[in-house]
Amino acid sequence: MKKWFLFLVAILGLTSCDKNTQRAISDERLSEVFTMAEHQYVMLDQQLTDSTMPRTLNADGTLRTSDLNWWCSGFFPGSMWYIYEFGHSQTISTMALKQTQKLEKLLEMNTDHDIGFQLNCSYGNAYRMTGNVTCREVLVAGARKLAQRMNPATGVIRSWDFLRKGWKYPVIIDNMMNLELLTVGARLSGDVELGLVARTHADTTMKNHFRPDYTSYHLVNYDPETGEVLSRETVQGYADESAWSRGQAWALYGYSMMYRETGEARYLAQAMNIGDMLLSRLPDDGIPYWDFDDPQEEPLRDVSAAAIMASAFIQLSEQSGNMTYWDMAEKQLCTMLTPEYLATPGTNGGFLLKHGVGNLPEGSEVDVPLTYADYYFLEALVRYWKHEG
Repeated sequence: MKKWFLFLVAILGLTSCDKNTQRAISDERLSEVFTMAEHQYVMLDQQLTDSTMPRTLNADGTLRTSDLNWWCSGFFPGSMWYIYEFGHSQTISTMALKQTQKLEKLLEMNTDHDIGFQLNCSYGNAYRMTGNVTCREVLVAGARKLAQRMNPATGVIRSWDFLRKGWKYPVIIDNMMNLELLTVGARLSGDVELGLVARTHADTTMKNHFRPDYTSYHLVNYDPETGEVLSRETVQGYADESAWSRGQAWALYGYSMMYRETGEARYLAQAMNIGDMLLSRLPDDGIPYWDFDDPQEEPLRDVSAAAIMASAFIQLSEQSGNMTYWDMAEKQLCTMLTPEYLATPGTNGGFLLKHGVGNLPEGSEVDVPLTYADYYFLEALVRYWKHEG
């Protein structure tokens, strides 16, 4: 009990960042956070079955799980791989492999564009850290499955199969994140067509998803026969013409990732334009409102968007040499390390971050922990730790 109490005191000490040092977050603080993350994720692992993954918390504080087909199913094993990358805990690596292997079933299931999230976050990290041949095979098979969703007439991968509100071929900005599975699959297999599909989707999205100020629409509806844009709208944002913050985060991350994967300068330019737009609109503490254009005096914050942005800003600072992106990422991480956003050990159902917003218009997952918020938070911390600056 005394050991646990001292551990709790150490974690509670992470209430601010030290601006008197070159790095505001010391390696010691990072170590304490990853130690806490291991304890939390062991807690989550113990509550799962062979067919479930963590999703969020119910209103009564109990764990809400998802099935394997839920779009977020790859984030939990992916988070475990990041915890392992930092601390090399064999307990965590064993759990991470177990949770990753559950998702191989997706290759035989009906999936959508999010197979990129599901397999690249889990099997992608597993392969990067272990070199396991089976992981390589799953990634290539998953990439080929995803590429089949490309329609040459539209030049984009279809996001969802369900149709509503007159949709014919819906494509959401989130889809930029799933292109990494294609680029990884191309690299591992030598199949250049996979990389071509990724670049074609990114180029078409750059053309049709963005406003002149580099904010992104959430959804673009295409005519699958002609490729014509039929409508631009939102599903999870405040309004069709508003800047839904997680959508902007997906865009920032997606184009920075595409530059890393291809080296093509247009993707870096797009990422920097999006990044500059965000720097001009983010609140002082770096945690975005769930939608930048919500007219309420104090809209809800979305920590998931902050975590995605922080990870992307770190990468973008390295790609561009512009340290204002690094400064924003550091500010966002410092805010997320305060008790306002970071859970204390043994609380928050096992999740790390509080105050995520999933889909506010539909009243789903509002002001709760979210598995993808944790994933990108841990990724951002690993990138911060590995940064040479």
